[in-house]
Amino acid sequence: MVPEEVAWVLPTVLPFIIGLLVGVIIKRALKLILIVIVLIVVLAAIGYVQLPSTEELMKAALTYLPLIQREAGPLINFIPYTSISFIIGLLIGLWKG
Repeated sequence: MVPEEVAWVLPTVLPFIIGLLVGVIIKRALKLILIVIVLIVVLAAIGYVQLPSTEELMKAALTYLPLIQREAGPLINFIPYTSISFIIGLLIGLWKG
């Protein structure tokens, strides 16, 4: 049981910490995606890999994006994105993470 003197801090601090973690995860994921894109472009430039056509990319996107949305859609309810402390934590996580 949390003492009453400290209980008011939890609704503020917990979303902030979650925001920090989500910000760091997003920043690292974006860095990784950028590295993979650069690697694919370099491999395509030297002729090692052939890039798919726009039509093939659209077909794959239309196949997988609805599945991803259906599976990940309920997860958005776990993130307290309406809390100002979450947004501050997210921004700090993106900036410093």
